[in-house]
Amino acid sequence: MPGKALPQAAPRRSPRPLERLLCNTPAPMGPTNQAITPALSQELLPGSFPGNLGIELTEITDEHVRGRMLVDKRHLHPMGYVHGGAWVAFADTIAAWGTMRHLPEGRGFTTVELKVNVLASAADGDELTALGEPLHVGSRTHVWQVQVFLAERLAANFICTQIVL
Repeated sequence: MPGKALPQAAPRRSPRPLERLLCNTPAPMGPTNQAITPALSQELLPGSFPGNLGIELTEITDEHVRGRMLVDKRHLHPMGYVHGGAWVAFADTIAAWGTMRHLPEGRGFTTVELKVNVLASAADGDELTALGEPLHVGSRTHVWQVQVFLAERLAANFICTQIVL
């Protein structure tokens, strides 16, 4: 009908502040455990599964974790290339130390979901390096992405969800 005003839809509310959307700035994180360091990993890893694989943590900050794994025979499948389980163990260890850094005191965690895409092969004598970054640090879950490199080449991409216990 002419002259009749149409109802207006209510404005949509953004789930996050506009400035975070425009700047791609991560949400602020809560207090972190500054005692979670590469030096602590050197004390705790020997004799554990990641320690037995020779996984080393080289840098742990609130924003990222870096590590390395020198490939040798224990990491290989029978055809001479890094086994899928070794890729996962390396990346999951990087993510785990990032999660540990962000855990509230007295809380634990475990990996509940993971996915890895291996994009390149690696063999005996190669050095793999990794960079892990949090995609989500919440009170119940953490989601981490870990990129594994062979020299400058992206060799694997890993994403996991950790549940806080």
